Amino acid sequence: MSKTPPLRLGVNVDHVATLRNARGGARPDPVRLALAAIAAGADGITAHLREDRRHIRDEDMARLKAEISKPLNFEMAATDDMLRISLATKPHAVCLVPERRQEVTTEGGLDVVGQHNALAPFIARLSDAGIRVSLFIAADPRQIEMAAKLKAPVIEIHTGGWCDAVVDGHKDKAEAEWKRIVEGARLAHAAGLEVHAGHGLDYDTAETISALPEIRELNIGYFMMGEALFVGIAETVHTMRAAMERGRTRAEAAGRA
Repeated sequence: MSKTPPLRLGVNVDHVATLRNARGGARPDPVRLALAAIAAGADGITAHLREDRRHIRDEDMARLKAEISKPLNFEMAATDDMLRISLATKPHAVCLVPERRQEVTTEGGLDVVGQHNALAPFIARLSDAGIRVSLFIAADPRQIEMAAKLKAPVIEIHTGGWCDAVVDGHKDKAEAEWKRIVEGARLAHAAGLEVHAGHGLDYDTAETISALPEIRELNIGYFMMGEALFVGIAETVHTMRAAMERGRTRAEAAGRA
């Protein structure tokens, strides 16, 4: 029986910039937080440059690319402006996400089925530049199959519906959403896609999803930034990694059974 692949933790620093922008100054600095998260054991940094620049700014992306020692995951909408910035920044990866101005946070997955004609050349441009492309999608078979056809090497499963149901105590909905995630991760892996997951994850849900052997990376931001206010980013990263390791241990135990 092969060993379960290691699981990476990407830390999203968007909400450090949200706090900074509330006062319009330079502090707190999301790059400083990124460096501290890496020092504590994060495997990479994620940042979403929104079209309205409500948190991360262009100069933040440039500084992150220049100053951090781990991979930078550039979340963005599939627009010409974002394509130009990403090609200039040359991050390790670009995660294409849906974006609406009025939303508080990303509300769902990208519709790669409906937008495949527009996304195909976009993905090709990024791939030709040596940037790894990830598609942030729901755990829906049609979306997963189209992601594979579009030749994006990675998908990130939107876990928000499941996490919200767990937190709200909606057991039936949580179970249904979890089943979709489990089946979606298996389908994507079978299609040759690398599978990541993110949105709404906390210590408990991160531990649970880490038990899925198909999952290779978790990207977590809002919850971790909130915890860091109380205990600091280093302890938050250590506690999150411990939760992920507990889940991964269960996956390895199941694989040996």
